[in-house]
Amino acid sequence: MKPLVASTLAGIACLLSPLAIAQTAPAATSPQQVIVAPDAALPPLMRKVLVPFRATYSVARNGSPAGVASMQVVDLGGGRWRLDLGIRGTQGLAGLAGLNLQQSTVFERVGDAFRPISQATIKHLMMSNKRITGTYDWSRNSAQWTGDVSSKRRAPVVLQAGDMNALLVNLAVVRDADAGKPLQYRVVDNGRARLQTFTTSAAKEVVTVGDLSYDAWRVSRTNAGSDGMDAWVSDNVPTPVRILQNDSDTGTLELLLTDYKGPAK
Repeated sequence: MKPLVASTLAGIACLLSPLAIAQTAPAATSPQQVIVAPDAALPPLMRKVLVPFRATYSVARNGSPAGVASMQVVDLGGGRWRLDLGIRGTQGLAGLAGLNLQQSTVFERVGDAFRPISQATIKHLMMSNKRITGTYDWSRNSAQWTGDVSSKRRAPVVLQAGDMNALLVNLAVVRDADAGKPLQYRVVDNGRARLQTFTTSAAKEVVTVGDLSYDAWRVSRTNAGSDGMDAWVSDNVPTPVRILQNDSDTGTLELLLTDYKGPAK
């Protein structure tokens, strides 16, 4: 997610989930191209409409292949949805370390807002296994985390209307990007609240997707200090087609969309 896949897939890292990406997968600095295999049988998906989908990304770090990532949105019915993100190391140090990170959040749509209900993170690395669970109690406007979370992050955090967790920022950025539009989200995650701000490019940039080209907005994090993050959002895809994150500790991470499937006709 340091979060569109934990301080990333909680910042995709920031987008996907900052907590997840920054600490797990590498990304490539290379192409201005994204190799994507969209399901040609599906009609174009409007990114501003929440729909079930499943997306697969290749993950690279400092230009070298590191693993794969997947993100999906599931309609649970009754106004509730689930967003899942997984990162698995298959090559390089991530593969040797047996990296496997899974994040999931249940949320509901309240007007235009994505309101988190619960959150779970499972991370396996080398001989270490960590589990963290978060609960968002909107009747008391309070969120709290348990499990393998530091003692200073165990105290309840006061919720405000519109708050999201880092994983949900991925969906919000895809929904909200528009010409030159500034974006701002209060993110309550892993025992603390932070304000994340983004800018959107004034014009669309061309991103090559296999034999196709997408016109995509470039969304850039503006208050991440030296740890920058960019995502490219196309009108016809419900998830970013490319995510690029610079991290002072882990280097450059890149996620490239390789496949996505939307709802059946």
